[in-house]
Amino acid sequence: MENYSQEISIRPMEEADYEKVFELWKTIKGFGIRSMDDSREGVLRFIRRNPGISVVAEAKGRIVGAILCGHDGRRGCFYHVCVHEDFRQRGIGKSMAVFAMKALQEEHINKVCLIAFKKNEVGNSFWKSVGWTFREDLNYYDFVLNDENITTFQ
Repeated sequence: MENYSQEISIRPMEEADYEKVFELWKTIKGFGIRSMDDSREGVLRFIRRNPGISVVAEAKGRIVGAILCGHDGRRGCFYHVCVHEDFRQRGIGKSMAVFAMKALQEEHINKVCLIAFKKNEVGNSFWKSVGWTFREDLNYYDFVLNDENITTFQ
């Protein structure tokens, strides 16, 4: 692996980043990619609706981390938070989260949430270590509106 120390930049995700972000997602073990929501069209629709809030970490032109971030006017939400395995334990995830949370604050959003799969030990450990609260007082429900939006796991 090349030496990327001190050369990581955290910046808003741009439409042109999609292919590199998608390639990153495919490297993340256990990562779920939806056929429609995570397609180029689906992701670009999301970042256009939430401009300047999603974030990438870039090292020498390579996307090594990403967070899809948006809000509904009341609460922010992180989706597909990831850092390439070779770049973990360097503060990249925390820096991206702080960047996105500051962007949410600028939009007058006061709370942010995320969902981590129970089997995602790395992610769950990370979120607890940076001060996020694990909620035991609620249940999460969803309802599929389009059965063609198939999830595949890496």
